[in-house]
Amino acid sequence: MPPSKWTFNSAAEVLPPHSWFGVSAVFHYLGPSFAVLLFPAVGVLGVAWFRIASAALVFAPFTKPWRTIRDADNKARLLLVGLGACLAVMNTSFYLALDRLPMSLVAAMEFVGTIGIALYGLRSRRNVIALALAILGVFILIDVKWSTDPLGLFWATLNGALFVGYIILGHKAAEGGASGGVERLGAAMAIALVFLMPIGLAQAIKAFGAVELVLAGIGVGICSSVIPYVCDQLAMSRLPRVTFALLLALLPATATIIAAIVLAQIPTLRDVFGVALVMIGVAAHKPPKTA
Repeated sequence: MPPSKWTFNSAAEVLPPHSWFGVSAVFHYLGPSFAVLLFPAVGVLGVAWFRIASAALVFAPFTKPWRTIRDADNKARLLLVGLGACLAVMNTSFYLALDRLPMSLVAAMEFVGTIGIALYGLRSRRNVIALALAILGVFILIDVKWSTDPLGLFWATLNGALFVGYIILGHKAAEGGASGGVERLGAAMAIALVFLMPIGLAQAIKAFGAVELVLAGIGVGICSSVIPYVCDQLAMSRLPRVTFALLLALLPATATIIAAIVLAQIPTLRDVFGVALVMIGVAAHKPPKTA
């Protein structure tokens, strides 16, 4: 078995899938935090281009996207194109929303779509209670303040809808094992770069003269689209879609913890209570026996 296949398959089995989700949850907010700092120097579309381009370059050597696309049948190619287009538009709309709206509002709207996935798979009263606790905790954590910026709300809504698409398509890509999922992810990222090339390259070129900006852009890509997406595939290969969707309720709690550590934004008692409710909801959730 090739080393890359052995590595990803072994990694998915050695640690519990929830551990891989935890790593993804941390970088889900670290990456955007770094990206927002780059907006004034590189531009929103330029940062989105750096995110996808650097991730595609990191994936290419060990996932060989050209081979994955060549060997795929028509159905698999359609999945790759769909996932690639989803990643390109989702990441761009996410950054465009963050440029106009508070992150708390964007995150709240991103989470709303995942509730539908969790509801779709509910089969017991226990899971209804678990989801209710998680949702209550999230709304306690997030201070939702509606904006009068209709364009910002449009980008946030589009991002939330595509985030659901990413979960669904990402799970399909993960079918058959973590290694195959990561290879398909690498191919989808290359396709995403093709979609985004004519949109973000013009702004990104402005940063090519400053080494520190280029390195920062690469760092955003690794933190935002390499580490979390690989960890998502390792988790998705072993977690049912419904369970993964409910675990996404942890993201606001993760954001609170990261803000306290990185930005010195100490949570209030209300924040701690919200985190506790989310944790209880996730712990109470009982996943189905089959994916």
